[in-house]
Amino acid sequence: MSEQVIKEPVRRDERQTFRNGQKDAIPVGLGYFAVSFALGIAMRNVGLSAFAGFIISLLNNASAGEFAGITMIAAHASLIETALMVLAANARYFLMSTAFSQKFDEKTSMLHRCIIGFVLTDELFALGIRTIGPLKPQYYYGMMSVAMPGWAFGTMFGVIFGSLLPARIVSALSVALFAMFLAVIIPTARTNRVILVTVLLGFGFSFLTTIIPVIRDLSEGVRMIGLTILIAAGAAFLAPVKEDPE
Repeated sequence: MSEQVIKEPVRRDERQTFRNGQKDAIPVGLGYFAVSFALGIAMRNVGLSAFAGFIISLLNNASAGEFAGITMIAAHASLIETALMVLAANARYFLMSTAFSQKFDEKTSMLHRCIIGFVLTDELFALGIRTIGPLKPQYYYGMMSVAMPGWAFGTMFGVIFGSLLPARIVSALSVALFAMFLAVIIPTARTNRVILVTVLLGFGFSFLTTIIPVIRDLSEGVRMIGLTILIAAGAAFLAPVKEDPE
């Protein structure tokens, strides 16, 4: 009887944590739905069905990686070539998952870590990394339950209805994701000068990598990884985070 009394508050807390994740991820899900319309149109142009677009987006939650894969499909590339291109486009997630793993309590099981790693996106990473204290898997699952359907169904409807929309509207929808990402990082940057400077440097150096000879010829994934390592290492060296004695 006492064990049941103890488990019930724990379950209520987990359900509340799950709902908090859903609530925080609503803007992300809406942004994904809008942006993936453009992705669906690209899939339609290479002959993919709405069902295929839905499955692809459900299993590969990465816009750059999916666009790279669609480009390879359009070029009739082999499966190996397509896999390597998608791997290069998504390589930044190796770095992100390494950093994100430190947000979890050390007792978090490997199963939870693998499930979360499967749906680690830039926006969910930003929401999760800014939480106070260790990140609970239930919170991330709540975010996933909103973000994943938004991305997958947005792609599917993009294949079905996207060709009916004017090109200007589709282009405008593609900007929504970037605006949403700014809304995630700006509140934190306003209260932390180090993060503000790091974000501004990221914008500046990211632009420079698109115009500097040789570097601009590298793939987007390689440029992003190099830039992330450079800026993160510089910030860690110049403004290290003080460790809590406890």
